[in-house]
Formats: sequence, structure tokens, C-alpha cells
Amino acid sequence: MTVTHRNTIEPLQWATSVPLFRHPVIVRQLVLAIGLPFGILLAVLWLSADDLRSLVYPFALIGGLFFFTWVFIMLVWRGRYQVEFVLDGNGVRCRTQKGQARTNRIINGLTVALGLLSGKPGVAGAGLLAQSRQDQTIRWKNIRKVRRYPKIHTIMVHGGFAEHLALFCTADNYRAVDALVRERTGQ
Repeated sequence: MTVTHRNTIEPLQWATSVPLFRHPVIVRQLVLAIGLPFGILLAVLWLSADDLRSLVYPFALIGGLFFFTWVFIMLVWRGRYQVEFVLDGNGVRCRTQKGQARTNRIINGLTVALGLLSGKPGVAGAGLLAQSRQDQTIRWKNIRKVRRYPKIHTIMVHGGFAEHLALFCTADNYRAVDALVRERTGQ
């Protein structure tokens, strides 16, 4: 990594494969995004039920939904997030690797089409939102907060509202990535 000018640096880039259900940062985000809302839903159902036997069907339905979602993710993506990063003079860029991006484009396109055909704009919007997150960049000047997890070789960079990226580094490049993030953000 060579710094030649404040806005011109030699790009630092790498690709990695992250286990979706074993990486602590991803697991924490899944718990917050999925586990918390469903946990609240299950608690409300439990508290409002007259008879615990009436909870078998909704609990089984939610459990089945989680199980089949897990099976789908394991079959389609093999339980891994294939991602690549580029850190350059502009900022931090994170994008899905080409093979997985192609699969995501198909699934997101089907989600949009089926949402529109079934008259469910929320489903179509979810597909559009998912597709828009396949290639993200946070400019250096927008990074407000940095969290480091050296034991798992991960750096979280936070910009404005809903602007955050997890830099899943390798054991070999974590120090270089961390040094560049420190230099460019002052954090």
C-alpha cells in the first residue's frame, strides 16, 4: 500500500467467503433484524393465548419458515457470502462477487416480478432493495464511526443513516486494511 497523494492511493482489494451462520457480526445482525421481531411476535402470541395448545400451529409455522429459509440459503448460496472489497482514494467499496451476484440478480428479479404480479408492492420493494445493496460504497469523508474486531479480522465502518459496511478481512491483510482505515478516517 503506497500513499502518493491525499486522494490518490494504490487500491487495496481482496475477495473472501464469509460463513453466514457462523460469523459473529453476521449472526448479531441476523438476530437484530430477524430474531428480535419474531421474538416479539412469539412473546405477544404467548401472552395473548388462552390455551397453550393454540400456539402449536403459529410456532410450528414460524419454525418451519426459519428451517426452510435456512435450507434455501444452504442450497443456493452454500451458506456463504461471497464478497469483495476495494479501498481506494474514493472510499470503501463492497460488492458481491460475480457468481453470487448473478444468482442474487435472478432471485431479486423473481421477487420483484412475483411481488408485482401478486399485487404485493412491499415484496417487490424488498427485491429492489436487496438488489440495490449488491454494490455499496462509503466515501472516506462520510465515515463517522469505526469498530474493530481484530480476533475475527473484521472492521465495521459507519457513515450516515443506514450507511454501514463490514470489512471482512483475511488474517493476512487485516493490519494493512486497519492501517489504511485509520489513516483515511483519523479513527
